[in-house]
Amino acid sequence: MCNIEAYIFDLDGVVVDTAKYHYLAWKRLAAEFEYHFTQEDNEQFKGVSRMDCLNILSKMIGRSFEEREKIELADRKNDWYIEYIKNMGKDEVLPGFVEFITEIRKAGGKTALASASKNAALVLERLELGRYFHAVVDGNAVNKSKPDPQVFLLAADRLGVAKEKCLVFEDAQAGIDAAKHARMYTVGIGRQENPLRGADIMKPGFEGLSPEQLLGELDFPDTPEVCNV
Repeated sequence: MCNIEAYIFDLDGVVVDTAKYHYLAWKRLAAEFEYHFTQEDNEQFKGVSRMDCLNILSKMIGRSFEEREKIELADRKNDWYIEYIKNMGKDEVLPGFVEFITEIRKAGGKTALASASKNAALVLERLELGRYFHAVVDGNAVNKSKPDPQVFLLAADRLGVAKEKCLVFEDAQAGIDAAKHARMYTVGIGRQENPLRGADIMKPGFEGLSPEQLLGELDFPDTPEVCNV
């Protein structure tokens, strides 16, 4: 069994459901171009940076934008998103997460948040979650989007833990791919009927789950090489 020393969490859809606020903001922006932005469209945006999302949206609506326009549109979307998350409460932390990460820290495990969001610090402040993480790496600290492994490799570096001893929790395919490119082990958060390709195990969430139980269910290979995609 692989010796896990660090637990790295994505933010949206793993720790808190801010994905719904991203969806509302992108939907609002798309409506300005008379495009009906759906939940299915939004799946392509999970774990992806703001500007890359805008490039995807540009293809959806069949319109190209100059760089200046892209920045203006991305900023407008972000302003709406911030409006939404400023009204968040602690009850929006996903069930079982606080209990799960508390057990990790009591057992001496290291924890990090690794998110493409540039507003991760604001979300953590609103929900009073910052104290649970030894390191936070967000979209302000990296210049490459998932599935590039940069955000996870930087998180491991800040924790001082070898990448093959890290376990990543992700709800998006791009995130799972990024973690596997980083040669890290993965837990896919989501419904079993929609598994994330390459995830070492799928879990619906943290409610009723303990770190000890999770590691007991995982059949890790002894060598990190087989974690490659």
